[in-house]
Amino acid sequence: MLAKLTGKNQLTLPKQALDALGPVSHFQVEVEGDRLVLTPARIGAAAAVRHKLAELGITEADVTDAVGWARKRR
Repeated sequence: MLAKLTGKNQLTLPKQALDALGPVSHFQVEVEGDRLVLTPARIGAAAAVRHKLAELGITEADVTDAVGWARKRR
């Protein structure tokens, strides 16, 4: 499959490729040698983690304490 780069550096991805991935709105972009690698990104993941922590009653201070404890163990 070919993708076209426009004069404004916008990349048009083939519909067949996007259909194979399912609903995707953002991609993580990496350069590996002479290759451009696009990986579907989950934008709402951080919000989901915060929601789960709040649901469990874990505060920001708890996380800070846990990180401090883990770093001391090395």
